Amino acid sequence: MVSSNGGSSVICEKCPGNMNGVSQDGWNCIICPKGLTSEGKCKCLNDEILVERSVDGVLLDEALCIRCNGSEQSFSAPDASGNRCVRCEQTFINVSKSCDCNSPNTLTGGLCFSATESLPPKALPTVRFGQLGITLRSAWFLKNLQSSASACLLYSNLTACQALGNMCVMNMNSLSSSNTDACGLFQYIYINTARLGNVHSIAYWRQNLPWLYYGDQPGLASQVLEANNFPSIFSFKGTDKDVKLQFVAASFDAAGNFLKWQGLEGGILQLCPDTQTKLNAAYAFGTTYQQSCKISLSKILLEFANPVFYDLFLEYNGDDGQQYLWAVPVLNLNLQYSEMFVNQGVNMNNWLLTRRFFLVDALSGKENDLGKLPRVIRIASKITISIRLVSHTQRGTIYPPLVTIAYTDVLVQNPETQSVMVSFSVSYEMNQSEAQVQTDITLGVLGGLAVLWSLLKTAGWKRRTGNSVIDLQTLFKFLLFYAGDLANVFFIITVGTGIYWLVFFKAQQFVSVLLPLPSEEEDFVTYIACAFSLKALQFLQLLVSQLTIDIFFIDWERPKGKVLKAVEGEGVIKSAAAPVSIWRTYFIANEWNEIQTMRKINPLFQVLAVLFFLEVVGFSNLALMDSSSSLTRGSESYIAPWSRILRFGVAAALWLAIALIQILFFSVFYERFIEDKISQFVDLCCMSNISVFLLSHSCFGYYIHGRSVHGHADTNMEEMNMNLKREAENLCSQRGLLPNTDGQTFQISISRKMRLHYDRIHETLMRKRGPARLLDSSANTFEQSTRAYNTMNKFLSSFIDHVHKEMDYIVKDKLLLERILGMEFMEPLEKSLFYNDEGQSFSDVLYYGNETTLLIFDILFFSVVDLASQSFVLAAILTYLQQEIFRFIRNTLGQKNLASKTLVDERFLI
Repeated sequence: MVSSNGGSSVICEKCPGNMNGVSQDGWNCIICPKGLTSEGKCKCLNDEILVERSVDGVLLDEALCIRCNGSEQSFSAPDASGNRCVRCEQTFINVSKSCDCNSPNTLTGGLCFSATESLPPKALPTVRFGQLGITLRSAWFLKNLQSSASACLLYSNLTACQALGNMCVMNMNSLSSSNTDACGLFQYIYINTARLGNVHSIAYWRQNLPWLYYGDQPGLASQVLEANNFPSIFSFKGTDKDVKLQFVAASFDAAGNFLKWQGLEGGILQLCPDTQTKLNAAYAFGTTYQQSCKISLSKILLEFANPVFYDLFLEYNGDDGQQYLWAVPVLNLNLQYSEMFVNQGVNMNNWLLTRRFFLVDALSGKENDLGKLPRVIRIASKITISIRLVSHTQRGTIYPPLVTIAYTDVLVQNPETQSVMVSFSVSYEMNQSEAQVQTDITLGVLGGLAVLWSLLKTAGWKRRTGNSVIDLQTLFKFLLFYAGDLANVFFIITVGTGIYWLVFFKAQQFVSVLLPLPSEEEDFVTYIACAFSLKALQFLQLLVSQLTIDIFFIDWERPKGKVLKAVEGEGVIKSAAAPVSIWRTYFIANEWNEIQTMRKINPLFQVLAVLFFLEVVGFSNLALMDSSSSLTRGSESYIAPWSRILRFGVAAALWLAIALIQILFFSVFYERFIEDKISQFVDLCCMSNISVFLLSHSCFGYYIHGRSVHGHADTNMEEMNMNLKREAENLCSQRGLLPNTDGQTFQISISRKMRLHYDRIHETLMRKRGPARLLDSSANTFEQSTRAYNTMNKFLSSFIDHVHKEMDYIVKDKLLLERILGMEFMEPLEKSLFYNDEGQSFSDVLYYGNETTLLIFDILFFSVVDLASQSFVLAAILTYLQQEIFRFIRNTLGQKNLASKTLVDERFLI
């Protein structure tokens, strides 16, 4: 080479014939006396060094091969490059008093061992990659395993012992009694160096050896992890040392050289790149941390060409103010003990804990040449640091942390296109068995009470239907009642649980409780699913019952005077009673139709308000699995994963709070000072001279007494105003059914005789449902319907007026226990019973009287959608849509039932 500036342009010339070689730097030609390498450069014998220049740097015409003096005077030998004579390795001098390791001495790994010394068993330089089913001879192990083991055993060489330990770690710390691989040799040396004693009185840490195992037998994990508490406390609010996990690691290279002590902050164990703030958030106490990404194999090979091994410790301050280190155990899921993956089970007593670990091993998978790409690399694809809280602690005491690592073996084929998924997480847990037992007890007690309550409801239902026979229908009705009551039990338990964890976890300073793990939330999610399913069944049953009620509007208006009327077919004009206007009945029917789906809350406002507080104000941040109780998070802050229990707790608490505020506002202010549609409907019935007769069961229902105290309501504006004035001045009788009372609403329990008579008329009424069109109907159909309507109106009005002595009724007050239990103790055998009802409970056949059921159903629907989608926005949208859909169904079918039962033409219901 005659010209090169470090660029792509290089000028070369051929050496003259008398100079057969090229100098080591490539710039000159030189004579090589002992032959050439494959690159055309000079070479010498193994115990010689190559000299191409004189002492002052002048190039020699002919290279020299000078033999290093290995005698006792110098003990020199060629260095690794073959350019200098250096003192030979001490083991050669010790064994042979020279730089040669001749037979019967043993040369291995560049070290010389005497034939009289007791060497370790012959090493098996293989690495087992169990996931791929590959066992290969490692070039690194072949070069260093036997020598490291021998130097460690015979000379207690610290670096050799560390290197041997690292090779065992690269073999996943796997142990087998019939194997002499790296871990087998380590165990052999561990047993044969018992005389050296232990480090820091730790039984598992032999002097001069690295600490790799917590004992050589499975079953000691529970002692390591639970026998002693970590001697420091943690809090959610306090100094740095109280709120952060101070992990430090001692790091070593593959050859066993100590590198440095370092903290884990800055992403030392996190293979996924991220900002410094988010990486360091992993060690904030109480913050559940999850990070995962996909990394290309080429990047891993570039950044982790040489493996680094870590011994992990947790730093704490002792009572004397000094800093101490607590060794952190490792659970290697790839470890095999007697060919079994003992660490992959859930039974802690079978685990074999270890100490040292690495992130990436691209060294042991090299088969023949350490300078080439490895055939297989091993990557720590899943690292989890588990923090367990001591039960019944009030001061944030924890057990020793545990690092769980799962490695992935990757067969290197095309690094540029290959990638591997890696994750890093920090989880916090505590023994939840006590909470589970308390939940089970609560569920059992409340479930038992729900059975009794459902039985009472069923008994009340049987009384109201007038049927005393226990049949299949009774059993079915009991199951429906029980479904609704059990849904309430599940709802109470889940809401109580969610709010409990929300308050006690987020508000605590000294840690006493930790959130359940996602796997431990499964029972909670199951309870929510059960509550929703059962509440949906109750809601549908409620919908069906409201859509099938019997209702009739009793018109008390009587004809005023007579009119002349032509008799069809006879050509004769006769006088007849003046017809009574039907418009009042249509008016009342329309008002009833309007209040069918009226609620005590505004559903749209409810959904928007909940969504506003969750997403805009930031209450949703309370559902994050971290220690912060702040409603805001910075854009650079780490966002912890959601807790399903906290999500439900926050959403349910907000939904209930906003609904309660709405109901209080509606009841205390709106209904009192602005508009009370239920009371207004009762007033309107009285002003219209129309009563409402409702039957929600065969023999039970409600009665709204709307008989006008003025005798008639079909009048002009002047007379109407005069009537209202007289009533305001108490110049007329009171509106009540009984004289001198104001009671207009009643719960009614009618006799079987009364019901049978009602059904006979009702059958005629139902036979024809009115004209199909206003101008296209047969006279016969119209007359039948009119007669049936008039018959029912006459019968019910006469029943109210006590005309039918055999079907009479009495008015009384309900007993307190009857009101509490929602049932009637007396059976209406001879006479029907009218119970005074100041609470206007006829709203039970409307949405208005079932707000609790509707509210719980909405909350559960919202929560189920949110838990499935992890989106409050989607849950809000779908909740409002289902409200509107069911409201439309209730309005449409309710309107049809109203038209069918009252003979009010549906086209007049607007």
